[in-house]
Amino acid sequence: MRMRKKPNLLPRMERCAGVLITDPTAHRGKWRALMPEAEELRLELGCGKGRFTAETAAQNPQILFVAVERVPDAMIIAMERVCALELTNVFFVDADVSALSGYFAPGEVGRIYINFCDPWPSNRHAKRRLTHVDFLTRYRQVLKPEGEIHFKTDNRDLFEWSLFQFSKAGFTLSQVTRDLHAGGICGVMTDYEEKFHNLGTPINRCVAAIGPEPAALAQTLPFPRSGE
Repeated sequence: MRMRKKPNLLPRMERCAGVLITDPTAHRGKWRALMPEAEELRLELGCGKGRFTAETAAQNPQILFVAVERVPDAMIIAMERVCALELTNVFFVDADVSALSGYFAPGEVGRIYINFCDPWPSNRHAKRRLTHVDFLTRYRQVLKPEGEIHFKTDNRDLFEWSLFQFSKAGFTLSQVTRDLHAGGICGVMTDYEEKFHNLGTPINRCVAAIGPEPAALAQTLPFPRSGE
């Protein structure tokens, strides 16, 4: 679904300018200067309207969060949420995920969150999925040796496909679940997540930790369909 254009976007962005990083390349290797006391830098890819961003940052004031979002009409809502809570440990970037190594130095990021990314269901668009092995190898470049990726999606086909991709890229999987909230709400939800959970859609989640880098990566697997 296409995001509706937000009224007065430019002045709203200007009011939140303090949390927007316009040149992420200038901060490469120096992000911690934004928050010298931070214990770790965490990155969220595709923060959307920022509910997860804001609530997670509020619960972890000792962590520096950088949220990446390419849709200004979504990012402004996230920025306004953070500013309303007067959070000082969150910054936003409008940037291309494929160029992360140009924005972050090797080992600079402790954790990456990928929440409900576009599944790109057509096989010809597989390389656009944020859990494609090509993206995962780029994430390895900026994650520290014990770094992790936390992945959530309501799309079961994407989830099963992604589990193979993580393994191919040398990540070790844990906390794999295909119904995250079966026993009650678990962790911070996104707005999208809450909507589909209330409709009865199971939420899939896993944690992928960096393991030994594979000597060679096999050809990308086709996108499986449920029941195949």
